[in-house]
Amino acid sequence: MKKITIAVDGYSSCGKSTMAKDLAREIGYIYVDSGAMYRAVTLFALEHGIIQGDHIDEERLRQEMPGIEIAFRFNPERGRPDTYLNGTRVEDRIRSLEVSNHVSPIAALGFVRQEMVRQQQRMGLEKGIIMDGRDIGTTVFPDAELKIFVTASAEVRARRRYDELTAKGETCDLEEILHNVQERDYIDTHRDISPLRQAADAVVLDNSHMTIPEQREWLRAAYERVAGE
Repeated sequence: MKKITIAVDGYSSCGKSTMAKDLAREIGYIYVDSGAMYRAVTLFALEHGIIQGDHIDEERLRQEMPGIEIAFRFNPERGRPDTYLNGTRVEDRIRSLEVSNHVSPIAALGFVRQEMVRQQQRMGLEKGIIMDGRDIGTTVFPDAELKIFVTASAEVRARRRYDELTAKGETCDLEEILHNVQERDYIDTHRDISPLRQAADAVVLDNSHMTIPEQREWLRAAYERVAGE
């Protein structure tokens, strides 16, 4: 099998990360969760008072961006990589509902996206990488050999997110999560810079009614078709 770049794009809470992580582990590729990078920036902004309610101090965040470094380190206990913000593990904190409620406006900022794309492209120089997010196949790796676009209904995605949070012991409201999902969809698809859209040469996967093993099998088959050519 030849080494390739795999770009997995799609809507929030579609299970992109689970699919991509599992395949990366199976085939020995590097996995990068680009969404976690924007979540880490959002966490930084929240913890440093850059976000106050619905207001973002864009100028201050712009000044801070050169000092924000995102990295991924393999966690042998989980069998998957954890997200690190400036050397500190933040994998759990970036998955909170508070971060989810603020990440789309942060990710829509041009200077934030520019810096994250720079870091992402640096990670993918040697190929043998799987990256998931919103603009991987269109902006970060437009020449990726395999592009997947994942979708599912908003209701299904909200339920998945609700189950994930309650499993962690968090108290949450399904209607609030559904609203958050729909709001993020709108922001992600309507932002001026690198909006979420399907690349012309992407393969579409609607996993609304698929189990995780079925999704894993589908993605493995797509990889083998392209890498084996």
